[in-house]
Amino acid sequence: MVGAGLAGLSCTLHLLGAGRQVTLLETAPTPGGRAGRTRIGDYTVDSGASVLTMPELIEDALARVGAPMLDLVKLDPAYRAHFADGSTIHVHSDAAAMEDEIRRAAGPKDALGYRELRRWLSELYRVERDSFIGANFDSPLDLLGSRLASLIALGGFGRLGPAIAKHLSDDRLRRLFSFQSLYAGVPPRRALAAYAVIAYMDTIAGVWFPRGGVAAVAEHMAQAASKAGADVRYSCGAAWLERVGSRVTAVRTTSGERILCDAVVLTPDLPVARGLLGLPSRRVVPLQWSPSAVVLHAGVNRSWDSLGHHTIFFGDAWDRTFDEITRRGTLMSDPSLLVTRPTATDPALAPQGREVVQVLAPCPNLRTSRIDWPRVGPAYRDELVGVLERRGLTGFGESIEVEELVTPAEWEARGMGAGTPFSLAHSFRQTGPFRPRNLVSGVDNAVLAGCGTTPGVGIPPVVISGRLAAQRITGR
Repeated sequence: MVGAGLAGLSCTLHLLGAGRQVTLLETAPTPGGRAGRTRIGDYTVDSGASVLTMPELIEDALARVGAPMLDLVKLDPAYRAHFADGSTIHVHSDAAAMEDEIRRAAGPKDALGYRELRRWLSELYRVERDSFIGANFDSPLDLLGSRLASLIALGGFGRLGPAIAKHLSDDRLRRLFSFQSLYAGVPPRRALAAYAVIAYMDTIAGVWFPRGGVAAVAEHMAQAASKAGADVRYSCGAAWLERVGSRVTAVRTTSGERILCDAVVLTPDLPVARGLLGLPSRRVVPLQWSPSAVVLHAGVNRSWDSLGHHTIFFGDAWDRTFDEITRRGTLMSDPSLLVTRPTATDPALAPQGREVVQVLAPCPNLRTSRIDWPRVGPAYRDELVGVLERRGLTGFGESIEVEELVTPAEWEARGMGAGTPFSLAHSFRQTGPFRPRNLVSGVDNAVLAGCGTTPGVGIPPVVISGRLAAQRITGR
């Protein structure tokens, strides 16, 4: 197993549960991958994912080796959204609470529309869960059948933006139930309506937070894997793979060791995985990558009443913003920002009286733009701080005691294709059975896992990808 991110850990637990022996290699000194942890002075921050949804998938992986689930706190509200007109809407996963909030903010018509939207999202998830999200594909023909007919009937192959607009007339609400498509790499007006399931995960299934941060999930899974017999090796990566004909016979590690194997699971982004296999990194049909993000991790000496655990500051522009980061390759002229304050739920992540504040700003990936990030990054950091101060976080810049800025250049240095932590975009030709398979053509015993393969980007799909990779090996 190459990579101890959530995909590799999920796959390891499922393989151990099936009676297989697993050696897990991780180049970093700790587990987690994109859902890892870093220390900035006396502050503890998640280096990647800050939103945890569908925790039952993690619980299922842990149950394969008889390990308990770690303690989680359900966030309510899941998000606090501030808009350019000065209004605020709280996002609740409880149906009655959310309906009341929408009635207050937008009126009875949209409250009724929310009821209908909630039913549609729930049915969409039910249809997609096992046959579209949770299944291995060997051909587009694998999707044929009653589930495909149901997905078509639900409008899953239409466009997300219009699908949400059928139920909600208020533009703020439309944004709240469609902005998630950017995580999948496609603007709402171009994204398939099938990806409304991300809104289901966020706004209906609920958002959770583990004590110690999202990275605590990976640490708990790694401990469970070790206890169940996995040989977990940190600060030790795969340098190359030995092949005899169409089979990988051994993994050569960065420490010079040779590890014999019956099968190998690769979780890095596709160009890295193909390089390890000795295959050309470029494909006949070029890959389409998701937008990237600039992330500012900050330890601050104060807080603000307007900040929840997750707070979205929406700019006034919407379609223009998506065009800028996905087509023009420019920075947002009117930024929409996700601000996470994990110390709202777990104060132990910062010294007493201090807070962790993380700012995520979507931006073009390194294929879409030629931004000189070493030069532009610090100036853009100052611009983002100024935007947040104008939107209510008075004195934010002066409150920062320690910080770390992560740009697409840093993401690329960490091995992420096109300098984006969101991997391949979920365009039509990279969705479902058209997404790069987790089997490698010409290599009989290599399997892929992670956000670049089936089913896709985000913690739930990545955890599922680990299970699907294990199924390829065990035949179950």
